[in-house]
Amino acid sequence: MSLDGTYDDGNIFARILRGEMPAARVFEDDHVYAFMDVFPQARGHTLVIPKHSTARNLLDAAPEIVGPLMLGVQRVARAVRAALNPDGLVVTQFNGAAAGQTVFHLHVHIIPRWEGVALGRHGAGGMADMADLKAMAAHIAAKLS
Repeated sequence: MSLDGTYDDGNIFARILRGEMPAARVFEDDHVYAFMDVFPQARGHTLVIPKHSTARNLLDAAPEIVGPLMLGVQRVARAVRAALNPDGLVVTQFNGAAAGQTVFHLHVHIIPRWEGVALGRHGAGGMADMADLKAMAAHIAAKLS
């Protein structure tokens, strides 16, 4: 999909927000929903999405969506850091298929990194176990401030 297009309210993240699909929730407030990526590139790979937006990517998003989204990303990234003590964190967001975007609902990845540990390829390792993801989500959520 290109950078431009119509929002598909049947995308997986929209379905998660409506409660139609399960997710290992880390954090939720009035503006954002954070949950574990089911195809993690590293242990603790977390996604943060806006709850009240039909933006397909960052370029489509209204300023009143971006501000609270980034505050949610920062809050969750701090909790990931506190919970997992990584050597670094990748915070990334893709716009368009050519950039690597696979779900066309605005979302931000928080990926913990450790020295000497290779970053996995998204989806290459298969779907993670939901019980493991829920345990990790609870571990990270316990560090939210």
